[in-house]
Amino acid sequence: MMMKKGCGCSRFGKLLVIIGALNWGLIGLGGLMSNDLNVVNMILGSWPVVESVVYLLVGIAGVMMIFGCKCKSCKAEGCGIGTDKVSM
Repeated sequence: MMMKKGCGCSRFGKLLVIIGALNWGLIGLGGLMSNDLNVVNMILGSWPVVESVVYLLVGIAGVMMIFGCKCKSCKAEGCGIGTDKVSM
């Protein structure tokens, strides 16, 4: 998977949204199978503050994807959900 569009912050945000989506998918699958498949919790469960920071960053990245990055690089390339040039 190549993420070429946008600034570094925008690309990092896209990566966090993908990680968050996969984690939520695994949580849902684990709920159906009566297992705990929360990968973030499995990796960072012994550090609850760090785990919360990861969830907060994923949430911020999701909001950023909705409104788009406002930097010059992202505006020029049309990055964000509100444009027709969204790509990874």
